[in-house]
Amino acid sequence: MASDSKTDNETPARDYRETIFLPETPFPMKAGLPQREPEWLARWEKMDLYGRLRLEAKGREPFILHDGPPYANGNIHIGHALNKTLKDIVVRSQQMMGKDANYVPGWDCHGLPIEWQIEEKYRAKGKNKDEVPSSEFRRECRDFAAGWIEIQKAEFKRLGITGDWDNPYTTMAFGAEAKIVEEFLKFAREGGGLYRGSKPVMWSIVEKTALAEAEVEYHDHVSRTIFVKFPVRKGPAELDGACVVIWTTTPWTIPGNRAIAFSKTIGYGLYRIEAVDEGSLSQVGDLLVLADGLADEVFKAAKVSAWERKQAVDPSTIATTAHPFAGQGYEFDVPLLAGDFVTDETGTGFVHIAPGHGQDDYELWMSSFGQKGIPDTVNAEGVYYDHVPLFAGKFVLTRQGKEGTANAAVIEELQKAGRLLSQGKLTHSYPHSWRSKAPLIFRNTPQWFISMETNNLREIALAEIDKTRFVPAAGRNRIYSMVEGRPDWVVSRQRAWGVPLTLFVGKNDGAILRDEAVNNRIVEAVKAEGADAWFDKPASYFLGEAYNPDDFEKVTDILDVWFDSGCTHAFVLEDRADLRSPADLYLEGSDQHRGWFHSSLLESCGTRGHAPYKQVLTHGFTLDEQGRKMSKSLGNTIVPQKIVEQNGADILRLWVASTDYWEDQRIGPEIIKSNVEAYRKLRNTFRYMLGSLTGFSDAERVPLADMPELERAILHRLFELDELVRKAYNDYDFKRVFHAVSNFMTVDLSAFYFDIRKDALYCDALSSTRRRACRTVLDHLFMSLTAWLAPILCFTTEEAWLTRFPSEDGTVHTRLFPDLPAEWRNDALAEKWRKVRELRRVVTGALEVERREKRIGASLEAAPDVYVTNAELLAAMEGLDLAEIAITSQARLIDGEGPADAFRLEDVPGVAVVPQLAQGKKCARSWKILPEVGSVPGFPDLTPRDAAAVQEFDARRKG
Repeated sequence: MASDSKTDNETPARDYRETIFLPETPFPMKAGLPQREPEWLARWEKMDLYGRLRLEAKGREPFILHDGPPYANGNIHIGHALNKTLKDIVVRSQQMMGKDANYVPGWDCHGLPIEWQIEEKYRAKGKNKDEVPSSEFRRECRDFAAGWIEIQKAEFKRLGITGDWDNPYTTMAFGAEAKIVEEFLKFAREGGGLYRGSKPVMWSIVEKTALAEAEVEYHDHVSRTIFVKFPVRKGPAELDGACVVIWTTTPWTIPGNRAIAFSKTIGYGLYRIEAVDEGSLSQVGDLLVLADGLADEVFKAAKVSAWERKQAVDPSTIATTAHPFAGQGYEFDVPLLAGDFVTDETGTGFVHIAPGHGQDDYELWMSSFGQKGIPDTVNAEGVYYDHVPLFAGKFVLTRQGKEGTANAAVIEELQKAGRLLSQGKLTHSYPHSWRSKAPLIFRNTPQWFISMETNNLREIALAEIDKTRFVPAAGRNRIYSMVEGRPDWVVSRQRAWGVPLTLFVGKNDGAILRDEAVNNRIVEAVKAEGADAWFDKPASYFLGEAYNPDDFEKVTDILDVWFDSGCTHAFVLEDRADLRSPADLYLEGSDQHRGWFHSSLLESCGTRGHAPYKQVLTHGFTLDEQGRKMSKSLGNTIVPQKIVEQNGADILRLWVASTDYWEDQRIGPEIIKSNVEAYRKLRNTFRYMLGSLTGFSDAERVPLADMPELERAILHRLFELDELVRKAYNDYDFKRVFHAVSNFMTVDLSAFYFDIRKDALYCDALSSTRRRACRTVLDHLFMSLTAWLAPILCFTTEEAWLTRFPSEDGTVHTRLFPDLPAEWRNDALAEKWRKVRELRRVVTGALEVERREKRIGASLEAAPDVYVTNAELLAAMEGLDLAEIAITSQARLIDGEGPADAFRLEDVPGVAVVPQLAQGKKCARSWKILPEVGSVPGFPDLTPRDAAAVQEFDARRKG
C-alpha cells in the first residue's frame, strides 16, 4: 500500500486502503464444527425442518427411500454411519431436485441380536434363560430394544440425518407385529406354500435354534478328515471282499450314514494293495473301490506304497454295502445312489450320505426313498440321542462351539472295527453363526418352511429381479443366483423373542387349521396386546366354540427375524399415508442381497406377486487404511462418534460422499486428515464468495450479453456442472458429485477465476461493468454451489446460507437446485478459454521459476514476452488482455518462435515465455507497475483506472 513518508514541500501520500473493496464476512475460516453443529441441529428441531420440508413438497412427485431397519442392540458403528449418511444424501438430493422425498427411519427389534444380550445378562448372574418366565423375558427384550432405539436415534440425528424421528417404525410395535402375523397367515392359506417338514437345516448349538442363510457367515475352520471303508454287501462276484471308500470332514455324521453317492461321469477302479509303509492301517491284499483320478492321493494319505488296479468298476452294479459299524446296532443296508454333486476333485469319488445332516444328502435320499428312513441322531444341544448305538450322550460340538467328544469316539470305533483307512486334518471355509461366531451343524429337525416351488415363488421372484434397477449392476447377478439356487425358506426359530408362528395344527393329521375367523381373532389380539397375546392367552380364546383345544397343537416357534423385516413394506410403506409401495429405493450393504433385499423380495412376491422396490442400491464394507476388516482384537476400529467429536459430522459426511462406496471402502486417521484438508479448501472458497458478495443487490446485476468473456465462460462451466450434478445424484454417484464440484471450486474458481478477478473485485470502481459482472457470477455460483453441496455438507452450507441471508426461519434445505438458463451454454467459448488456460499455464510456470530464483517477488513485478506459433492459441487470445489473465503488470503476445532459452512446457507446444521485469512506477493502490502511473492530475501514484475508482469512491462518500 501507499507509503506515509514525505519530504519537504511534498503532500503526504494518501492511504488508499479505505477505497479498496476487500472481502468482508463473519463466516469464520475456522469451522468449529464439533461445537457449531449441535446448534444447527437444535435450530432445525425448533423450526421443525422435517415438517417444513413435507409441507413445501406437498403435491410434488414422491420419492420413497425405504429404510432397512438396523438392530436396536448397541451404539452405531462406522457401517451404520456410512449407511444412514448415504440415505440422507439420497433423500436430500431428491428433495432438492423437486421430489417429495420422505424418510421414515425404522428399527428391527426381534430375534437373536437382542435376545442374546438378555441371555448374556442372565448367564452373568449364573442363571439360565429357561428359568425366567417367558412374559418377563420378552418384556426385558422389549425394554432393551426400546432403550437402544433412543440412543441410536440421537447418534443418527447427530450425523445430520433428517427424517421423521418422532414417528419411526419398529418391528415390535403392536401394529407391526399384527401385520407380520397377517402376512405370515397369507402363506398358511391353502396354496400359500407353508408346510412343516423334517429336513436338515443349519443349526446353532450355542443359540439352540435353526438359522437361515442370511444369519450365517463363513470362516476358516480346522476339521478332522477320515477315509472310511464300507464293505460291499451286494454286488458283482469280483467285488467280494472289497470295500467302497468314502472321505468326509465330519466324522460325527457317520452314525447318520444311510447311503453312498457316486457319479455316472467318473471312472472307477478296483485296486489291490501290494505294499504298505510303517504306520499304515491297511494290509497287503485289501481290495478298495476308488475313483481312478483320486487313487494316488488316497494311497498316499493311507501310507500305501504299492498297489495294482485290477479292473474298471461300474458303481451302479453295487447294490448295497454294509455300514462300518455293522454288527453293533447298524445292521441296515447302505445303498449306492447316483448323485450329480459328486466330483473327483478331492476325496475318493464317493460321498457318504447322511440325509439328516446335509442338504445334498437329504435331497438325494428324498428323491430315492422319500421321508422314510431319515434318522434323528443329534438333539438341540448337539448331543447324540439315547437311541444312537455306541455314541449316545456324546457331544458333536460343545456349548462354546468347540469340537466335542463325538469325532474322537467315532474315529476310535472305526479303527476298532477295521474300517478306518486314514485320518487327517483340513482347514476350510465352514459355516458359523454370525451372532455367536460358533461353527454350525446340519441337523435334521422338524421346521416350518415356505416353498419356493408350489406357489411359483422362485419364478415370480426371478422375474421381478429382472424388472428391478440394481446399482451397481452386479447386484442383480448376486441376488438372482441366490434366489435361483436357494432351498425352501426356513421360517421357524426355537427362540422366545419375536413374532410367533400363529398356527394351530391338528394332533391327529398334522394339518394346519385354516379358518379365517380364527385368524382374525389372532390378528386382532396381537394388534391390541402385541405378540405376547399368543403366548399369554389360552388356545380356546382364539379357537372359539367351533373347535376343541385338545384336538390341536398350538405352535410356539417364532418367525425368522428376516421374515419380520421382510414385511416392513406391508406395515410401513402400505400402512402410512405419507408413503407408498413399491418403494423407489432400498439401500443397504451388499450382504443384504441374502438378507433384507432377499426376504423382502420373497415376502412381497409371495403375497403380492411383485417386488417391494423399484431400485436396489448397495454399498460395500468399511475397512481400515490397510484394507483390513475392523476388529477390536486388531485395535483398528474407527468409531464415528469420535470423528464427530474431534472433526464434526460434515467431515464424516464428506468422507462418505468422496469414497467409492459401491465397493469396500477405507477409513483411518490419514484418510480423515485428507478429508479435513479437502473440507478446508471448500470452506475457504465459500468464505471468499461470501466476502466478495457483501452488499450485493439485484441492481448490480449484469445481463449475460454485457458480460466479459471470462464471466460467460464461467457460467458455461456452471451450466455444464449442473447437468453433471443432477445426473450423478440420480445415479447415486456421489463421488462424482463431490469430485466434480470440489475440482470446480478449487481449480476453476480459487486457482483461476478468483485469482484473475481479485484485482477487479478489489480495485475496480463500484460502477465497473467488469466488477458488477463478476459479482453477478459470484451470486450465481453461491446459489448453485450451496444447493449442490447441501445434501453432503448439510451443516456448512446452512451456515454459509444464513451468513449471507440471515433469518429466524430461513434454511438452505428447503431450496431446490437452481434452474440454470440454457443460454449460458456456449461450447465455442468454452473451447476458446480451454486454449487460453493452456497458454496461461505456460506463463505461470515461467513466473514460478522466476519467483523460485528470487528474480521477482509477486507476479505483478513481471512483464513477460509470450511467443506463440500455435495459430489456435493466438486466435483464442484475440481481444483478451494477457496481463490481466496472467496477473502481471504488463505482457506482450508475440507471433513467433521465441529464443532457444525461453521457458516451454512439453504438453503445450507452440508457446515460449521470456520473463521480463515490468517497467514504470508502482501504483500505490493496485500495486501494478505501469508507465501511466501518475498520468491523472491529482493522483501522482495511481493508474488511471485506480484514480477513477478513487474519484467515484470519494464522490459516493460525499453524496
